[in-house]
Amino acid sequence: MKHTEIKTLGQLVKSGYQSKKIKDELRDNLRENIKAGKDSFEGVWGYEDSVIPELERAILSRHNINLLGLRGQAKTRLARLMVNLLDEWIPVVEGSEINDDPMLPMSRYALELIAEKGDDTPISWLHREDRFYEKLATPDVTVADLIGDVDPIKAANLKLSYADDRVIHFGMIPRANRCIFVINELPDLQARIQVSLFNILQEGDIQIRGFKLRLPLDLQFVFTANPEDYTNRGSIVTPLKDRIGSQILTHYPEDIETARKITEQEAKLDARQSESIYVPSLAKDLLEQVSFEARESEYVDAKSGVSARTSITAFENLLSTAERRTLLNGADTTMVRLSDFTGIIPAITGKIELVYEGEQEGADGVAEILIDDAVKSLFPQYFPKINKLERKDEETVYDELLHWFFQGEGFELLDDFTDEEYKRALDSIPALNQLIKDHQPEYPEKDVYFLKELLLWGLVSHKKLNKQRFTDGYEFKDLYSSFLKGI
Repeated sequence: MKHTEIKTLGQLVKSGYQSKKIKDELRDNLRENIKAGKDSFEGVWGYEDSVIPELERAILSRHNINLLGLRGQAKTRLARLMVNLLDEWIPVVEGSEINDDPMLPMSRYALELIAEKGDDTPISWLHREDRFYEKLATPDVTVADLIGDVDPIKAANLKLSYADDRVIHFGMIPRANRCIFVINELPDLQARIQVSLFNILQEGDIQIRGFKLRLPLDLQFVFTANPEDYTNRGSIVTPLKDRIGSQILTHYPEDIETARKITEQEAKLDARQSESIYVPSLAKDLLEQVSFEARESEYVDAKSGVSARTSITAFENLLSTAERRTLLNGADTTMVRLSDFTGIIPAITGKIELVYEGEQEGADGVAEILIDDAVKSLFPQYFPKINKLERKDEETVYDELLHWFFQGEGFELLDDFTDEEYKRALDSIPALNQLIKDHQPEYPEKDVYFLKELLLWGLVSHKKLNKQRFTDGYEFKDLYSSFLKGI
């Protein structure tokens, strides 16, 4: 018999339905997925050999879970994906506030209804998508919000005494019975509120205004938190930690390839952007490298972390910068340029917390430094390394290009150059073309102009050329010619 045909308790019993605790649902379905080689946490990259095996072990152990990590490490996403491990449909006593199992009723409402109607007790079905509850822990959260309180209006309407348990208004946790309940940023929950969770986690009973209700709530708790040494707003009280079965440490992507997958998956792009703007592979690598540099930067507070959202929003800004140029030029298509990376600065400045030295540089200044550092890190993968110390009169492969700048008045790349003007400007430097031909002869022709820009920016980051930002573009000049020429 299909679940849609089962409308009463009698039909449910006749169908042979067996009640199952939520942690057993998760465990049994995970076992089936593992045996079938199915990915239970699809779309989460970089955790295949670290976080996900630990999470699967915690589910198999029927543990409540604390995901501990810096911001932007997919903690909430992992919790939401656990919904897919639940059974698709479960029966509940129709009208129950706390999703009573018809076979194991526990609320006064469900017990009285079943006593009155027996096998004719109406039941409804709850889909797994509706079995996820989430609460962001903030200092103003109360015990009444989470667990419940006495409702004077209900007492007045029903003409009941405050001593009657029917006057109780249940909070979020009892209403999430037989569901996954997530509390985000657990340390921000006041200590006295954390204490109210002790009995629910361990003994299964709840206390509301003197009522001691033995409600064996069936919940899968998932908590998320930043490391305690980062937040000064609070911490997880020790007895609560003791009641959480598994604490799992999350982390940032460990390589650019993984970071790229996350950014491309999560970036919210207009279809017209994807169709009209070409993004060189090197541009995607450089964008991710900026976040990697930020996580190691002396100017950025490492304890606060650099969220994966930094790269995601930066990628959206990067394409919007290129899109704006096409609209201004009346063009249909364009390609991302390295000079477009100016457009990602607002996405960086809002997502990094600076230490004292960073505050001295200014948020915009730090963002520009991070982009230059990213260029410097990727440069040796494409061109000969530039040594920090060189012998006097030592010849390098860059001498001809540097001489071109020394002899000339400089070179400008304006933000709103058309693609033709942009290519013409870069092609006008013979030594630049020769370096590409000598060191990257097989490089894709479509991407070669971005590589030319990387070469120029790389020479700047190694203090071989000077780069200046004007209102409408960049100017590249010889490092010392202005002094020698008396300008």
